[in-house]
Amino acid sequence: MWFSFWRSRDRFSLDELRYLTDQLTKVQIVNEVNKDFVIEALRSIAELITYGDQHDPGFFEFFMEKQVMGEFVRILKLSRTVSVPLQLLQTVSIMIQNLKSEHAIYYMFSNEHMNYLITYSFDFRNEEILSYYISFLRAISGKLNKNTISLLVKTRGDEVVSFPLYVEAIRFAFHEENMVRTAVRTVTLNVYHVGDDSVNRYITSAPHVDYFSNLISFFRNQCINLNRLVSETLKNPGPDSTSTIIATVDEIEDNLYYFSDIVSAGIPDVGRLITDSILMLLIFPLLFPSLRIVAVNDMQSGVVTSLYLLCCILRIVKIKDLANTIAATLFCPLEAVIKSSGAKVNGHICDHRFAPESQGSDNGSLTKCDAGGSTIHLPHSSDSGFHPENVITQIDCSNSNMAFREVLLAYLTNGDDIQVLGSLGVFATLLQTKELEESMLDALGILPQRKQHKKLLLQALVGEDSGEEQLFSSGSFMKDGIGSEFDVYMEKIKGQYGVFSPSSEAGTSPRAHRFQVLDALVSLFCRSNISAETMWDGGWLLRQLLPYSEAEFNSHHLELLKGSYKSCTSALVDEVRGIWPDLLITVLCDEWRKCKRAMESSSPQKEPKCILLPPQKFSSEDDIPHGSSLAAGERMHEMVKVFVLLHQLQIFTLGRDLPEQPPICPPSDLPENSHAQTSGLDAAGPRPGTEVSLVNAVPCRIAFERGKERHFCFLAVSIGTSGWLVLAEELPLKKNYGIVRVTAPLAGCNPRIDDKHSRWLHLRIRPSSLPFLDPVKFNVYGRMRSKALVDGRWTLAFRDEESCKSALFMTLEEIKLLRDEVHRRLKPLLNLETAIDPSSSSLHLPEATPYTTPPDSL
Repeated sequence: MWFSFWRSRDRFSLDELRYLTDQLTKVQIVNEVNKDFVIEALRSIAELITYGDQHDPGFFEFFMEKQVMGEFVRILKLSRTVSVPLQLLQTVSIMIQNLKSEHAIYYMFSNEHMNYLITYSFDFRNEEILSYYISFLRAISGKLNKNTISLLVKTRGDEVVSFPLYVEAIRFAFHEENMVRTAVRTVTLNVYHVGDDSVNRYITSAPHVDYFSNLISFFRNQCINLNRLVSETLKNPGPDSTSTIIATVDEIEDNLYYFSDIVSAGIPDVGRLITDSILMLLIFPLLFPSLRIVAVNDMQSGVVTSLYLLCCILRIVKIKDLANTIAATLFCPLEAVIKSSGAKVNGHICDHRFAPESQGSDNGSLTKCDAGGSTIHLPHSSDSGFHPENVITQIDCSNSNMAFREVLLAYLTNGDDIQVLGSLGVFATLLQTKELEESMLDALGILPQRKQHKKLLLQALVGEDSGEEQLFSSGSFMKDGIGSEFDVYMEKIKGQYGVFSPSSEAGTSPRAHRFQVLDALVSLFCRSNISAETMWDGGWLLRQLLPYSEAEFNSHHLELLKGSYKSCTSALVDEVRGIWPDLLITVLCDEWRKCKRAMESSSPQKEPKCILLPPQKFSSEDDIPHGSSLAAGERMHEMVKVFVLLHQLQIFTLGRDLPEQPPICPPSDLPENSHAQTSGLDAAGPRPGTEVSLVNAVPCRIAFERGKERHFCFLAVSIGTSGWLVLAEELPLKKNYGIVRVTAPLAGCNPRIDDKHSRWLHLRIRPSSLPFLDPVKFNVYGRMRSKALVDGRWTLAFRDEESCKSALFMTLEEIKLLRDEVHRRLKPLLNLETAIDPSSSSLHLPEATPYTTPPDSL
């Protein structure tokens, strides 16, 4: 019999299907002897049924007539090996996935064979079986609609009493393997989006409804794990820290998108269940309290993680009640939120910390009933927040009656770079959350000015005197008073979630809150210990709040901004005399365009996950040695970015439009007696292999390799804002002319005559460009892809002291010419009145491409 199976036949024929089915019915036991035949028969039947579905309906008619699905179940019962159940699951999955005929799908689902396979006791200790089983469930769910789903459930009257596909799938919802969890989410979403009322009632009835709160509990543990990773990375960053955090963040965000997809299915009460679970299991007992505490070693992992999670929840989970409840809670003090979740306050320090949840049902957890009567289990206070050994309160945030909104503003004025970035992220996310009521944004002090105008205009059109009065008044656009929606949600968090003590600032006017936000942002722009990238995010938020008017800047704001701008202007002038003046204008023009684009963008330039990642540091010990020209270049780059932001803010405060390019003078013509002219160089500068006049050159000797000294003529040349150190080889047949062999940047060369050898001239050879400005050399998170260039050194030996001094003076003179030209071109930008004068037609953007040293010239 086994030999006849392998005889030559037409593979895709009804006879082949008939033969395989006949052979399968003769199998009475499945063991090691015949398992290969059974596996091949199952695989071939799936292939034939799929072929027949597209070419010949007779194939599936035969499949139904012979009740082959029943044979599959019989074979499964007879099997004593692992491989046959694997193939059976794969066979049925392939058939379900590839059958296009509705009639065929109805038949597959219309008997108990499918539910029998779903509930069969497979050995899930075998990972391969589990994988095939989950794929089998996913294949079934992919064919669900309002007609087919009724074939997979059992009903009593109009109510569903059994739904094996859903029940068996959610058993693996929290499996340790991510691929399994992802497949289960697909199955559940396919069920939810069918929209069958009886099925929806089934999944929201006890005990199946617990799945939704269990989801949030599982998600909460993932958040705790993320906090642990962030804490460890802040203390001991490793080579894989960033990738580990990113992988964890991706999974967390996937979960949040899953929650959002569940809600979008529109199942009654599910949105409320998820909202209550997120608030009572995560936000109230964990995230909000963690905003108020830092560890004594300044490893603020809890603050960082909480800020990130708040941003993600608001950005991804599209639930109106959730967003507005979170916003309303920002007006509540720490003590009120802790009491609502059953914790106690010990002085100004609470015991809310990120830590794994206790297992079991007798861990002292508290319960709270929501408005619908559902019971939500709340973790005990000792299980819900930070986990540092010693905890102290954050400076300026030690008062437990201080509202969380005030804490976020305090971070802007006093927090470190990560806290500032996180707080800005929360405000930016609130601003972009469409589910948030405008009255809530108004109360928070972050309602954009254009929306204020729209609101007041509508009030004026419908005859409300206050709206017309405020719209056309010269003062603030807002009067005291908060919208009714705000009051509704304040009452809701008090009555439904037990937050009984809203802070006194909740009743303060939106106008006062708006000035608080503006005060905090202006203070941020005056800080010197915050990165430029973070300050740019603050600039974006300011432009969103005040897109076209300076009306809300008071004299104190203007004075602070102007003072900070003047200080940064002095720093820019100092950079003209620094190591990188030749790149200063190029970097400035490039950052001007980037800053303008960032300020006018519809969304912030950074994703929330950037809060969790180590800050970008290019001048680390591993990448750039301390004191090198690249470290100075990084500082120059950072300073330029701050200057550009402050300059654009100055223009903004005056109500002017930002120009596309900074006001910079055009290049000047070369003096007739300059070294560049007398050497016969054009605007492109000296290139290796080109001929130059050596009339101003000084003969010298240098050894690039030990024991191999070479004779050159040394020349220092500047053309506009670029300059070079040139070593040329004299032409034997053409007097006073030579060929350029080696070039290096003039700027930053720091010429110095040796203290002991008066004929030696030391020159620092700086890289010709800043590698961290090249995105090719850095990944998205600011880490160098390759080893950074380091400074070199030339030591030139001259024939006598006079020649050495002559070379020194020539170098210093060309450096001065270069710096003077840079300062001349920047002068309109340094004068604020000139910079904002649109009638200054002589100003334009210079060429953007700097002169660079060829790679083989050093």
